[in-house]
Amino acid sequence: MKKLINVYQSANSIDVALLITRVGIAALMLVHGLPKLGMLLADAPVQFPAVLGLSANVSLALAVFAEVLCSLLILVGLGTRLAAIPLIITMLVAVFVVHGADPFAKQEIGLLYLMPYIVLLLTGSGRYSLDYLVLQKVLCARYERKLSIQ
Repeated sequence: MKKLINVYQSANSIDVALLITRVGIAALMLVHGLPKLGMLLADAPVQFPAVLGLSANVSLALAVFAEVLCSLLILVGLGTRLAAIPLIITMLVAVFVVHGADPFAKQEIGLLYLMPYIVLLLTGSGRYSLDYLVLQKVLCARYERKLSIQ
């Protein structure tokens, strides 16, 4: 019972929570992005809203970039903070521009997607990610260089 009401979390539980958040939100967003990728690669005319003065093709390409490529980066935890930025922008545009005049029920999904991206922007990817492995390699290389200089 004490564990359930404890407000202090171990580093491992935070890393596991970040892993679950990353994999979960990336997988869910890929469900939205892959059909858009198919639409972008199809020969048919693009049926996508033109937003912020951009053409429908450019808007769709930017959405595919965020929802597919950035989601894949978040899934594996590579450049997570940077990859979260286009997804945050995409969700803000979806909520406030594309669905700005719609009832809250239409905006709610975009807002629900937005929240984990903000968390990932603020926290990073955690220990169970490629970001962590790359950082460890960089730190080891710096340490070895420093030892060889001395």
